[in-house]
Amino acid sequence: MKRLWIQLNDIRLAAIDFGGEGKPGLLLLHGTFGRATTWQNTASWLTPHFHVIALDQRGHGWSEKPEQAYTRDHYVNDAAQAIRLLDLAPAVVIGHSMGALNAWVVAARHPELVRAVVVEDMTAANASPDAGEGVRRWLASWPLPFPSLASVKEFFDWGEPNLGDYFQEIMREQPDGYVPLFNPEHMVQTSNGVHDRDYWEELEQVQCPTLVVKGSESESVREELQEMARRLPHGQYREVAGAFHVVHYNQPESWRAVIEPFVLGL
Repeated sequence: MKRLWIQLNDIRLAAIDFGGEGKPGLLLLHGTFGRATTWQNTASWLTPHFHVIALDQRGHGWSEKPEQAYTRDHYVNDAAQAIRLLDLAPAVVIGHSMGALNAWVVAARHPELVRAVVVEDMTAANASPDAGEGVRRWLASWPLPFPSLASVKEFFDWGEPNLGDYFQEIMREQPDGYVPLFNPEHMVQTSNGVHDRDYWEELEQVQCPTLVVKGSESESVREELQEMARRLPHGQYREVAGAFHVVHYNQPESWRAVIEPFVLGL
């Protein structure tokens, strides 16, 4: 596992190269607030079959954080450029939440770059005009700086398995405690971009095999994700029992049991 720096047209992104020599390559895209390292467990069983790279998407992790550049076009263009520059095409793209949205829009706009998509717990029925303000209020409730990583875990362990561990990964240490790697205002902008409209049109344009995965206990609407699989020209739907929103993190073995047969059967 090694860190990469990728210079795109307008931004420098960090990435984790998990290794592997298989072709095509495989790109992992985290959700809002996340970072590349949260895919480490998933990457461990993908590298025998694929060259696996995970991005710190713009504004996240160690990637650059411009003040105003968090629309869907920005994120999708980043992923498309990364696939080209890293010689991953035609890539399998696995995305969680916001990263899943980015994955299927890349596949819709650049079909030559994407061989297959896995959509982890994300709906195409996204329109929610107040989403950014909700994120702003939630972030304002965080008792920053956290005095320790243990206090991070305690604050976020409110029902979803391993959520406290997940949020520990997105923190950085400074002299007075731990703060997130991201700028909160950038996450507000990102959320507004995710929820500015519905994304059924782009979903229906995806021509490659696509697996839609829901955590059985997540807040995502089951009927919406099932409808996504139905509308996709080559869609499948699977549900991971006992999983919440971050399926790959809180139920890693069950996640693997669903994803591995799909990607190895391409």
